[in-house]
Amino acid sequence: MNNSPKEILRFVEENDVKFIRLTFCDIFGNLKNIAVMPNELEQAFSYGIPFDAVKFDSSCPELLLVPDISTLSVLPWRPKSGRVVRFFCSLKSPDGSDYSADMRTDLVNFINDLRLRGFSCEVSTRCEFYLFDLDDKGAPTKLPHDNGGYLDVAPLDKCENIRREICLSLEEMGLNPKSSCHKHGPGQNEIDFRANDPVNAADDMVHYKTVVKSIAAQCGLFASFMPMPLKDGHGSALNISLSVKKNGEHIFGSSLENITREGKCFISGILRRIGEMTAFLNPTSNSYRRFGVGYAPQYANLSDHSRSTLIRIPTASGTPPRIELRSADAACNPYIAFKLILAAGIEGIVSGDPTPFESCGNAPNILPQSLAEAVVPAKNSDFIRRTLPEKVTDGILERLDLQLRRLEKSRSPEEFEDTVYFPYI
Repeated sequence: MNNSPKEILRFVEENDVKFIRLTFCDIFGNLKNIAVMPNELEQAFSYGIPFDAVKFDSSCPELLLVPDISTLSVLPWRPKSGRVVRFFCSLKSPDGSDYSADMRTDLVNFINDLRLRGFSCEVSTRCEFYLFDLDDKGAPTKLPHDNGGYLDVAPLDKCENIRREICLSLEEMGLNPKSSCHKHGPGQNEIDFRANDPVNAADDMVHYKTVVKSIAAQCGLFASFMPMPLKDGHGSALNISLSVKKNGEHIFGSSLENITREGKCFISGILRRIGEMTAFLNPTSNSYRRFGVGYAPQYANLSDHSRSTLIRIPTASGTPPRIELRSADAACNPYIAFKLILAAGIEGIVSGDPTPFESCGNAPNILPQSLAEAVVPAKNSDFIRRTLPEKVTDGILERLDLQLRRLEKSRSPEEFEDTVYFPYI
């Protein structure tokens, strides 16, 4: 929705809006918000709403939330009387300057810079999740809500009504779901989003998780985006599709044979940097249980037919040429993930070297096999330091180190993951 602040203030008054949620993401991809009353909205547009930010950054005691007016959305599961609306916000320092660790603003600036260089990008996502039953005290269990399998229908698929409610809610909010289905595991589901610009695609992704969890809770279930919640089950992926144009022309093709040289270099850039990026695309120890299981990739390879490679070139007609990265999971911060993937690809184009693309089928590199293994190249990466703000890089690496120390001291990896990840991802 693109309106002026004056038009939005009129919309709030005419539609009985009583609460405005000002949302933002912390550097770990967790959605946060402050709710303000309608009479505070004009202040928010003009100057921002201050909040205590020490929890997020000890060196910055106060930050401002400034709504992005194009992201106004009505929350459909709230009452029609006394409505609740939501904005995504930019984070500003008290003097009004951009806050250096605000990854949404950082991605906005990065995409604007790419446009000036002649590049345009669209991102679409397919994100899987499980629906689990609750126990008699209302706590989540690991008992899947059904015993359905891939593309099953009712009565095997008991999740179809919930997926319908999720998709209708997403659509009502202006998000862009395209399709939904039952996935391979019992209680496992997937919703596929239409392509969007990278910033809006990241917005959709973080709010999608909240919508899924909210609708599931209303239905007496627990939704989990944990990458591998069931030890012997199927993992849940975040598949990221990219469509890139240079000066209006697609750089990818519908098969390996008809990709442009720039497209080959873009893919080479991702293949070259994937080891350094993996800790940011897969930021939990549980993430690495998924690699090599079922259709999850194990190697830094590519194909135009196999669904178990790191990068797949979809061949279906009627869709823009694109590539699909299949290693990420929903524990990541999508603003960070999208920027890293795009930056690696653009770096590949600038280098002009398609060698990784051309030699990938010979002896592909194996992806990191554990969080500890993934953290090492991330820490030593000049690419990561050049691409992400220093506060973001340091903050994430410190958190990953803390996770690894806690994991080492835990009684078992499974107990650690069920305590630290399962209730929250």
